[in-house]
Amino acid sequence: MPSVLIVDDLLSIHEMLEAVIQPTGFHTAFATDGEKGLARYKEEKFDLVLADIDMKPMDGITLLKELKRYDPSAVIVIMTAYASTESAIQALKFGAFDYLQKPFRVNELIATLKRGIEFKKFQAERAVTGLVSGAKSAEVAKRILGQSPAIEKLIQQVKKLSAVRSPVLLQGENGTGKTAVAEVLHEALGSTEGQLVRIDCSLSSAANFAEGLLGQNGAGGSWVEQAKGGTLYLQHLQCLPMPVQEALVSVLRNTAHGFRLICSTTQDLEQLVDEGRFHDELFYRVAAFPVVLPPLRERPQDIPMLVKEYAGKTTNPLFDANLVEFTDDGMALLAVYHWPGNLTELYQVISKIVSTSETRVVTSQQLPLRLREMPSWPSLAEFLAGQEKQYVDTVLRACHGDRVAAAKVLGVAIARVAE
Repeated sequence: MPSVLIVDDLLSIHEMLEAVIQPTGFHTAFATDGEKGLARYKEEKFDLVLADIDMKPMDGITLLKELKRYDPSAVIVIMTAYASTESAIQALKFGAFDYLQKPFRVNELIATLKRGIEFKKFQAERAVTGLVSGAKSAEVAKRILGQSPAIEKLIQQVKKLSAVRSPVLLQGENGTGKTAVAEVLHEALGSTEGQLVRIDCSLSSAANFAEGLLGQNGAGGSWVEQAKGGTLYLQHLQCLPMPVQEALVSVLRNTAHGFRLICSTTQDLEQLVDEGRFHDELFYRVAAFPVVLPPLRERPQDIPMLVKEYAGKTTNPLFDANLVEFTDDGMALLAVYHWPGNLTELYQVISKIVSTSETRVVTSQQLPLRLREMPSWPSLAEFLAGQEKQYVDTVLRACHGDRVAAAKVLGVAIARVAE
């Protein structure tokens, strides 16, 4: 029988909740303030905590923080009497599973508790099968290529997130690989039935949102149904119209734990919240685990590996594309280019060069003009102003300390300055 710890300073609330909850199959226990609730949880570790937000001396938000510090897997539902609830949104920010507004309906209360218990069971099952998940997560490094510190950090994050079902927010520029990460996380669920339902919020119309995402009475549409047991992946979440954002909050409250929710964005959603351009509660519901994908320009040491991988995926009528090599100066130019299109742009450049090259060795002269004549090359004034050492150091780092390759790149730069 699942256990619920009810923390409220009103005994009448204890009696009412006991009468409502126990007949539905829950064991209930009580505490009259936050400090006692925290102590009792440490003694018995309940499946779920239902806590009032307005208590003294320890209020519900403080109790929430302390419980999460003691047990990050704790499932906590906050009760609040405040109208739209800035406090409830604050609770979501600090890790509450959900919140209930007083006075709440009995069916809403029971449904929330059941979802919380299901989530707790899911966490427990993941803990037991952690070795299996870990084995699957070994595939992460094959899908997220790179050996730079930024990518190593990303791989470790994805491995950890593959073992939980909480919402994930992928943040990064276009072309940084957010969809690949979403696919890895979906596959880590290990479900043979659940689908990965991918929705681009920048392309869908209001009618599509209404039918696919919201459904009748905001209870979830066809996209939500398709994602059950699998993953709902909402790309470019910042493009959702505000009315849809507001309606999506209620959909997620009722359905989000029947599937894995992954969202992606190219913008800083927290800043959009501060500017009033993104729904604050939606942000805290989707951003439980934010993951930042680094742009390609911040990990130039990964480019040789990526170039080899992309070349191998290309075909050339004259020879095996796997045998293509780039000269040192060509590879160095690839490393110091700023890549505004990130991985997508790199793949397009490499596939075009490799598929059309008449020689197995690719030189810098075969690279697109924008790579050979970058606006980032220093001007003569910058050289004369004494900034050449900083630029040389940058190029040397991009060439991984290879002074020969760096010298070739700098030769191009000096020639550019002399023009």
